[in-house]
Amino acid sequence: MSVPEVFLDEPFRSLWAGSDPFVAVEALEGTVFRELEARRTLRSEIAGHGYFVKIHRGVGWPEIVKNLLSLRLPVFGAANEWRAIERLRELGVDSMRAVAFGVRGRNPARQRSFIVTEELAPTLSLEDFCLDWPKRPPVLALKRALITAVARAASKMHAGGVNHRDFYICHFLLHLDPPPTPEHFKLSLIDLHRAQLRANLPRRWRDKDLAALYFSALDIGLTKRDLLRFLSAYFARPLRLILRDEASLLAHLASETQRLQARFERKVAAGEMT
Repeated sequence: MSVPEVFLDEPFRSLWAGSDPFVAVEALEGTVFRELEARRTLRSEIAGHGYFVKIHRGVGWPEIVKNLLSLRLPVFGAANEWRAIERLRELGVDSMRAVAFGVRGRNPARQRSFIVTEELAPTLSLEDFCLDWPKRPPVLALKRALITAVARAASKMHAGGVNHRDFYICHFLLHLDPPPTPEHFKLSLIDLHRAQLRANLPRRWRDKDLAALYFSALDIGLTKRDLLRFLSAYFARPLRLILRDEASLLAHLASETQRLQARFERKVAAGEMT
């Protein structure tokens, strides 16, 4: 998938007319969520509309080497998120809309890039929406509809060669206007900067995404029947065939969940979750 050097939609096409967009994006002000030497993330408001801005300034070769030695694929810049947003749009999976993007330089260690996306509002993360389900069970029809919608979005994404790598329910945003009902609601998938895109998705990456999703939903009161509903919608095949053909996936969900729980507990103990 080709990536433009610079893409500007309104209001940035007019706002930055005649300016260097790489200078202009650095001048944006707002609520800063992350400020590092190599990356800046903030929410900016222009003419009453909110936008999320991610600026990448080059991670440097030491960071790239550190990631590779840890067997992790480094995120070089905003191009990855641009590609993922475009691919999900092609696949019919609701996500963000990019209104400004730019990339400059070929050296991955020094490459500068940025992406600006429209704020999705009013929304609530699916994690927050489901937080009280164990104590206050939702309308059954809405719960079933949401499970089916998440499963179908995951299935489309994976069939299209995309794996998220941070595939948790907190990265699904539920739109609140109009108020969601079992018959009418919208979910948007966000936080795509680590996503991988391929012609065909390897099974192990599919299973990692599904295990992360399963782990993130453990505390919202789902039942075994809910899990079966998800599998049925995801694979779109009879359950007896899914349970026969995907036995290794079900075993992986259990083992990977234990690993993720242990990692989560280590982060809590180290104070990284505060």
